[in-house]
Amino acid sequence: MGRKKGQGAGRNGRDSNGQRRGVKCYAGETVKAGSILVRQLGTRIHPGLNVGLGKDFTLYARVEGVVVYAALGKDKKKVSVVPAQK
Repeated sequence: MGRKKGQGAGRNGRDSNGQRRGVKCYAGETVKAGSILVRQLGTRIHPGLNVGLGKDFTLYARVEGVVVYAALGKDKKKVSVVPAQK
C-alpha cells in the first residue's frame, strides 16, 4: 500500500466564456432597424430617440438611420438614431 493519499486534480482550471459586451455600433455609423448598438450590464448608456431597451439592457435601433452619442447631464451618456433622409 502506498503511504500517500491520492491527490486528484486541483480545484482550479475552470473559466467561463466572455459575454461579448460593449459598444457594437459607433457614432456616425448607418444602422438598420433592429441592429444592436450596445450590450451592457445596467444602463451605463441610456436609450435616446429611436432606440429601444431590451430586458438585458441591450440597446437597439428602432429605425434605420445614423447613430449619434450625446451627453445626458454631467456624467451620463445616451445614444440616439437619427432617421435616414429619403
